[in-house]
Amino acid sequence: MTHLFICTGASFADRTAVLTHIGKEMLEMGVVHETYPAALLAREEVYPIGILLDKHAVAIPHCEAIHTKSPAIYLIRTAAPVHFQQADDDNELAVSLIIALIVENPTEQLTLLRCLFSKLQQAEVIESLIALPERELQAYFREQILLTDK
Repeated sequence: MTHLFICTGASFADRTAVLTHIGKEMLEMGVVHETYPAALLAREEVYPIGILLDKHAVAIPHCEAIHTKSPAIYLIRTAAPVHFQQADDDNELAVSLIIALIVENPTEQLTLLRCLFSKLQQAEVIESLIALPERELQAYFREQILLTDK
């Protein structure tokens, strides 16, 4: 079973602050190894994580599975956009939705990324993830994106 953690309304100075927060929170939740925070920061330096969608941009931080104890997703909606470098470009993207993937199995990571990208292309899904009240967000995310998760 994938753990799903949610944080809404958080403020961050920059992308490094976001990634540092994710590393700290996931360590506290016990789903990652001590090596995870540094690996997350290092990976983003080499492989930018900003994704430009039709009307929005998201960031999908992740790193190698060896840093994971159990699968999780950390969904963050920021109070104000944070700039991330675009994955396939040198542009900076203003991101308000961050979906950190903590995956144990590299094959599952690829499957989850494909599903996530597919769902995020649907305007109603991304709009809902941005606008839904926090109390409804976990159920919606599980229903829309983690349908096959047991």
